[in-house]
Parts: sequence; structure tokens; C-alpha cells
Amino acid sequence: MLAARYDALLFDLDGVLYRGSEPVPGAPETMASLREAGANLVFLTNNSSRTPEQVAAKLSSMGMHSAPAEVVTSATATADLLAVRGGGTAFVMGGDGVVGALEEAGLRVVDGEHEAVDLVVVGIDEDLTYARLRTACVLVHRGASFVATNADPTFPASGGELWPGAGALVAAITTATGVEAEVVGKPHAPLFQAALRRAGGLNPLVIGDRLDTDIAGAAAL
Repeated sequence: MLAARYDALLFDLDGVLYRGSEPVPGAPETMASLREAGANLVFLTNNSSRTPEQVAAKLSSMGMHSAPAEVVTSATATADLLAVRGGGTAFVMGGDGVVGALEEAGLRVVDGEHEAVDLVVVGIDEDLTYARLRTACVLVHRGASFVATNADPTFPASGGELWPGAGALVAAITTATGVEAEVVGKPHAPLFQAALRRAGGLNPLVIGDRLDTDIAGAAAL
């Protein structure tokens, strides 16, 4: 078995184990076989909107039983990275997945208008308003570090449509401020490094469906 050559298997989710609300054919059976063989599994995703608990529940509902501790999202990887650097105050454009990960890592998430913060952290934000976009831009202008959970320009929606992703919001702030974000998610190394730390392995195999994100990120490890 190919998996036996590696001490950690890092699985992408969308397009690899499921598509939308349906598992990829054969995925539940494959995951069951890997667990029976004692494989060390970690699931990683650029999707910052869901918490690890929500991701694990989705996998389990499709017959791929998993624990939140096996899930690393771009939000949790971002929180880990920023906590190691000392944390601080953060203005967030993003959903509960981003806010929860940052708060759990010890950062202080602030809302409303502030004179200054240490960080502006951006993920996918379905409740985006112009006022919040304006605040993020002003804070970056004033010197806040600009960090993105990921820079995916779009994400697949139901019916095959492509909707704006976190990268579209990141691009808006960069356009307004001239400041490029530090990106944590795929294809950049920090997300993969966080997943490997979670797995505890030294010789990982990354399983993905995109050369420009999954495989490029694996090569960056």
C-alpha cells in the first residue's frame, strides 16, 4: 500500500473527499481502510469559515468519521502562526471560523472603529459591509500587519457557479492601501506546516486535486 511508505497523510477536502454535500465515490471506503491500517490522518482546508468541529461533523455525516483534532483550516493555521509571534489585537474580516480560532489562540479580536490594532486578518466574510472594508483599509494604512487566511479568488458554489473568495477581499484591501497581505493558506507553506505539526510525522504524503495549490504547497514544505 502506497500509504504505508509515509508516517502522515494530509488530505485536502473539497474535490478530494467530498464535493459540496456529497462524498467522492469510494472516499468513505478508502478512509475506513486507511484507519484500519493505522494510518495517521490529518485533513486540511483553505476554507476559513468553518470550525474544525464543523468540518469533522461534515466528514462524519458522510461516513468518514473524524475528530476536530484531525482538522487544520487556514483559520486555525493563521491563529497558530500569529500566537507564536506574540498575538495582539486583531480586526477581523471573516466568519466564526476565523474569529473563534484567533480567540482560542489567545488573540484579542476587536470590532468597530479603533485608532489602531496590531493585525488586520482577512478570510471569507459573507457579512461583508463597506464600513468594515473601510475600517480594515484604514487600520492597514495606520500600520496594522495585514494577514490573509487564504487568497483564493473564488470558491465553487452550488450549480457550478464561482463566487468571490477571500482573495477577492484581500485584493480590495491591497488595491486601496498598496499593501500586500501575508498569506497563510495554500499554496503557501504555513498551512501545510501546521498540518504536519498536528500529524506529528516527518515523512508526509499530501493528497489533493490541484497542482497550483495542493501540490505546490506540498513542495513548499
